[in-house]
Amino acid sequence: MAYITFFTIKKWRIGEKYRIPYSSYEFYIASLLFALVCVVGILEANPTKPDFAAVFSLLLFYTVVFVLIKVINVYRGRKGVSLLSKIFLQRLVFFLFVFGVGRIIIIIEEYGDTDALLLVTLFYFPIVIFLIIRWSFQQIKSVLTLKKEKTKTELLLLKSQVNPHFFFNMLNNLYGLVSADPALAKQLILRLSDMMRYSIYEGGRELVPIEEEVDFLKNFIELHQMRYRKQIDVKFTTTIQQNYNVMPLLYIILLENAFKHGVENLRKNAFVHLQLHAAENTVYFSIVNNYDATALSTSKGIGLDNLKRRLALGYPDKHSLIFTKENNKYKVELTITTL
Repeated sequence: MAYITFFTIKKWRIGEKYRIPYSSYEFYIASLLFALVCVVGILEANPTKPDFAAVFSLLLFYTVVFVLIKVINVYRGRKGVSLLSKIFLQRLVFFLFVFGVGRIIIIIEEYGDTDALLLVTLFYFPIVIFLIIRWSFQQIKSVLTLKKEKTKTELLLLKSQVNPHFFFNMLNNLYGLVSADPALAKQLILRLSDMMRYSIYEGGRELVPIEEEVDFLKNFIELHQMRYRKQIDVKFTTTIQQNYNVMPLLYIILLENAFKHGVENLRKNAFVHLQLHAAENTVYFSIVNNYDATALSTSKGIGLDNLKRRLALGYPDKHSLIFTKENNKYKVELTITTL
């Protein structure tokens, strides 16, 4: 009985065929012999030991059910229909054993604690407990796996939104330069292609070295310095005592906003000051820029919302993101801990 149950859970799945250690005829012969033993046990024990008859009746019921499942799967297989699902079989086995527990309790109440019932109980209840524990672990594992896959899928979606968001803004700026200054436009396109290469190939990874992110930010700064025809005070101070791995394209949104909402709207004295410090399992990044308060846009983009969601998924309870406005200066501080 235990072997048939184990075989049912492990081997019968939708659309899959396994090499089983015996043929279908051997299965039917074994089931027939077991059913005959149960029938003989019921007939012989019924007058003198009704408790044994009740136990054999329960085992016969199980045998008929599992043979019926086997017949149904063979029939469905010959018709080219998918076999009974693993989930259906697991639930069936679970409810059959629950039914058996109730039946054993009724038998104990009717006939008392006999040797036959004690033997069946010692065999039966460990299997029931094992199935319940196994099912519980499977449910927990399924929930955790589903949650992990959902988080991974959402992160991939968010990262896929970063690339168009950045390149859309950059291509809009390049459009006007193609006719005004073709030589400069060509240089910008080459630099943009290098950034696009990093964004596509490295941006698809879960983590990248912090030094690669720094190089990507420096390329972005150089590209914008080539594009703007005005003096910009840009300072980027880095202190990397240990090359930690971080999520790719994590800081570009903050840097892009500093240029878009600060530098672009200022005719002179524009500045962007960046600082990155990586040490003691912490990466601290800050960016300060000035802006024209009269030229601030009221429209809300997807960049910051995207960044906040990525941080919540990738670094839950391990990050802080602080925004500060004072005297026409905008400061953002992003700290990631426990790397």
